[in-house]
Amino acid sequence: MEDILGYKILLSYEIKQESLQEYYQFVMERYVPAMQSLGFQMSEAWHTAYGNAPNRLVGFVCRDRQTIDSLLDSDIWPDINDMLATYVTDFHYKVIPYRGGFQI
Repeated sequence: MEDILGYKILLSYEIKQESLQEYYQFVMERYVPAMQSLGFQMSEAWHTAYGNAPNRLVGFVCRDRQTIDSLLDSDIWPDINDMLATYVTDFHYKVIPYRGGFQI
């Protein structure tokens, strides 16, 4: 069994094509810095070009469960995701143990 290296929050969603440029600007200037301020580092961003999967999968990692719990209990979490909803649809997230490498 692999060791748990921390925790990962995986976000999946569809980017609205008409908002693509604004989406990238928002994510780089607001979303990622907000997550970093709460103790997370972006671990990956995947784009699905073909198939029945969300066109974006983004992961953020942290060292401990307390950091995840603080995020989910914060006012920033719903607020930042409400802002993200301007640019995306079908937003979902899940928390999983981080074991390194690709995880879904």
